[in-house]
Amino acid sequence: MSRINKEYKKHYMHRNSKLNYWLAKSEPGDYSWDDLKRDQTTRWDGVRNYQARNNLKMMKKGDLCFFYHSIHKPAIQGIMEVIREHYLDPGDEKQTFVAVDMKYVKPLARPVSLAEIKQYEELCKLPLLKQSRLSVMPIKKEEWDFILTLASKAL
Repeated sequence: MSRINKEYKKHYMHRNSKLNYWLAKSEPGDYSWDDLKRDQTTRWDGVRNYQARNNLKMMKKGDLCFFYHSIHKPAIQGIMEVIREHYLDPGDEKQTFVAVDMKYVKPLARPVSLAEIKQYEELCKLPLLKQSRLSVMPIKKEEWDFILTLASKAL
């Protein structure tokens, strides 16, 4: 196991709880929050970054994940749940990358924008800010809770 994966497990995997927290990005033109709401479940596939793949492999059934719209008006839109742990991505001919299945849980009270996230010291260590191109990343419980609190406050 790489040093990075050991650090992720140490800092992000909550050993006292079965539940872990994640953030997964999607470009709205490829697959949007509205698409997930309509479909209710989806295969999270097409990830072609090794670190993001490793994060998908660490996801467990029941883990919660923020759905993040990237590119146009980047913001966290809502919450998904992992309903099937990693398996080979059917679209990957080399059988190197994996997919997980997600289900729609609920929207946030209001989307939390990237600009808003950048304003808070409590969120300054989010992988979203440190590794902006990473499409699947762990979120600490404290960060998850802080984002939910932000979403519940009016702008």
